[in-house]
Amino acid sequence: MHRRTFTLGLLAASLLGSLWALPAKAERLASIKQAGIIKIAIPADFPPFGSTGPDMKPQGYDIDTAELIGRELKVKVELVPVSSANRIAYLTTGKADLLISSLGKNPEREKVINFSVAYAPFFNGVFGTKDLTLDKPEGLAGKTVGVTRGSIEDLELSKVIPASANLKRFEDNNATIAAYLAGQVQVVATGNVVAATINAQSKRPRRLEQKFLIKNSPCFVGVNKDDPQLLEQVNQIINKAKKDGELNRISLKWLKTPLASALL
Repeated sequence: MHRRTFTLGLLAASLLGSLWALPAKAERLASIKQAGIIKIAIPADFPPFGSTGPDMKPQGYDIDTAELIGRELKVKVELVPVSSANRIAYLTTGKADLLISSLGKNPEREKVINFSVAYAPFFNGVFGTKDLTLDKPEGLAGKTVGVTRGSIEDLELSKVIPASANLKRFEDNNATIAAYLAGQVQVVATGNVVAATINAQSKRPRRLEQKFLIKNSPCFVGVNKDDPQLLEQVNQIINKAKKDGELNRISLKWLKTPLASALL
């Protein structure tokens, strides 16, 4: 009898504890606003999304997006530098309230955290100068194309590139960039981040524009599963920033290209 009563008591305590815990988790947004501060995990060494500037402060696309969210919530932003390996753990263990770290979405991650609407373009494509008319793989016929060996764009483009195209493979992104800037290749198959780096180094006649997409994997804000109110607020902020042009301004600043139409 005593054992049965004790067991029921434990069960009741457990249920009571769960009931107390649910509102606390659901009210993270309210807690953030009450404290006046939000902790946002950002990349420390992945320019142009996040890096250390000349003033030794974090800078980049993700940092500007974090500050945008803070302004809209009317709270101070505490930036929490993370790496690719530990960024999700920082979110799930409460070391950060949000994760803004060039984060792509996949089924495994969706089991652990929620994702906002997309806020930044991240894709692999074929890039060339403004005057070059090219909108599909067949247009590469007879052209010299630079690509980093073994990259996603190398593997994907190799499946569809015309036999008459000259695909030149380089050992790393820096070599691919150098080849394009030196005029050794007419176009490059690369990621939009690498294209932005080329544009930052290139004189206007060699500036790159996207010609066609190879693979699209935009960036999302990571939010804990038990924070639906915070997720809804973040989505509202991002959608507003798309409509009023704020995210386009950030894209032009860091990626040197307008916000991809697929994100609008």
